[in-house]
Amino acid sequence: MSNKPPLSHGRKSISASLTPRDLMDGPQRYVGAWTAKIITLFPEAFPGVLGASLTGKALQDGLWALETIDLRPFGKGKHRNVDDTPYGGGAGMVLRADVLGEALLQASRGAPQDRAKWPVIYLSPRGAPFTQARAQAWSEAEGVTMLCGRFEGVDQRVLDAFEIEEVSLGDFVLTGGEIAAQAMIDATVRLRADVLGNAESAKDESFADGLLEHPHYTRPADWQGHGVPSVLTSGDHGKIARWRQEQAEQITKKRRPDLWDAFKKTRD
Repeated sequence: MSNKPPLSHGRKSISASLTPRDLMDGPQRYVGAWTAKIITLFPEAFPGVLGASLTGKALQDGLWALETIDLRPFGKGKHRNVDDTPYGGGAGMVLRADVLGEALLQASRGAPQDRAKWPVIYLSPRGAPFTQARAQAWSEAEGVTMLCGRFEGVDQRVLDAFEIEEVSLGDFVLTGGEIAAQAMIDATVRLRADVLGNAESAKDESFADGLLEHPHYTRPADWQGHGVPSVLTSGDHGKIARWRQEQAEQITKKRRPDLWDAFKKTRD
């Protein structure tokens, strides 16, 4: 009779670890591949939508890399507490500086200290707005570290000590930074070479030249009595380019006066 333990029938033993998890099994990443390091209480939320479509294929192919650093193992005490009540009173809980500090030190391993080469970001509704220009700058760096907040926020001291930049996805509040992190990473990774598959795609889309994008049309030529603008079927590429520019300007002026004003200043 064998003394070997019974098979687990496919179950895996899971234990807390301070080692970041590489989130996609498969080929090794390319040397120097752009990397996103995510500090989060919910590592299971990743890769999420980042594992699908073009970003997912590029991730699988090693063109970029995604790591999570689980915040819970850095927690203190028997229950691995990561938060505490705010000094001065008030509702909610605040993520502790000592817990976050250890996680950030872990994330800093192998990353340049130069924030231009490797931004360190806290996803926060009070942060600077996330823009296409910011995504472009991040895509030209070697990678990015993102801290996903929870509860009422994080201890200000850790933001100051680690020179962390606060960035906001928009003027609204989410339950945590994980969704915002995925959106920002998607916007950034798609600007990396070979991810989109067609470099021209990124040049012609919204915000690329300060304007919203022009309308698009495809087959059928007639849909429920609605036709396609005749200029698009004229074969005159000069007229098509001018039409698209005019449409982009009209849409931007109507929908985003702030962008329109900034665009006009570039033309003055």
